Amino acid sequence: MKKDNFFDLLYTNFEYKSPEKNNFLAEKYRFISFCLYYFKIIKLVFINRLISHIRPYNIDLWSKASLNAIKIAESVGGKIHISGLKPLAGYKGQGPVVFIANHMSLLDTFILPCITLMHSNVTFVVKEELLKYPIFGPFLQNINPISVTRRSPKQDLKTVLQQGQDRILKGYSVVIFPQSTRTNIFDVKSFNSLGIKLAKTAKVPVVPVALKTDFHGNGKIIKEMGQINPDLPLHVKFGSLIDVSGKGNKAHQKVVEFIAENMLKWGGKVKNK
Repeated sequence: MKKDNFFDLLYTNFEYKSPEKNNFLAEKYRFISFCLYYFKIIKLVFINRLISHIRPYNIDLWSKASLNAIKIAESVGGKIHISGLKPLAGYKGQGPVVFIANHMSLLDTFILPCITLMHSNVTFVVKEELLKYPIFGPFLQNINPISVTRRSPKQDLKTVLQQGQDRILKGYSVVIFPQSTRTNIFDVKSFNSLGIKLAKTAKVPVVPVALKTDFHGNGKIIKEMGQINPDLPLHVKFGSLIDVSGKGNKAHQKVVEFIAENMLKWGGKVKNK
């Protein structure tokens, strides 16, 4: 499926489901499936990194790469379900938003662009150390991200508010993962309100995004390279737009409740204390 056809499908149905098909390789030979998946992902990153050295890396190239990441997951038995896009599609053309999502795996940053880019240009808030990785770093730098250290909450808040407002004024929506690290458990306590603060300062709505992408696990030695489990469906669900008022407590609570509710619905784990 081409990028434009994918966007048209999202605008028409407001959802996407992977085609039903048998994948003998993924079911019977998990190690081969693991190797094939990472070979394709690393190849995708290197190709796009090379392209960025040859010519400017634009939104069209990024969205195509993101869609290819979905195809790669599907090629080894991954089944993805994207839903909840009707409110966002209805808001298209009315300005940027702040997407606030839980963060389960590296795959989150690969598959979200081709969905969120249907609304507007977009950038991500990422950990500074990711930009130094030899494989992923140069690729991430192409999207003009907002980098945070995760060491000083005060400095990170200042960085996100300053650079986030700058991106939003230029017409970019911002994707932020408020958790301190990628995890299979949605820990309510560690889910900070940084995205809410940015949306309030920039005077834009927030869109909650619930993710369950433990299909791509977190590795024990190399966190970015965990096990691949085709038995675990990938879920990406968008909530209704939320206006931030007052101190933002109610908006934050709505985001948390949306993500927790869907995680439990999909069989995920939620830690409330």
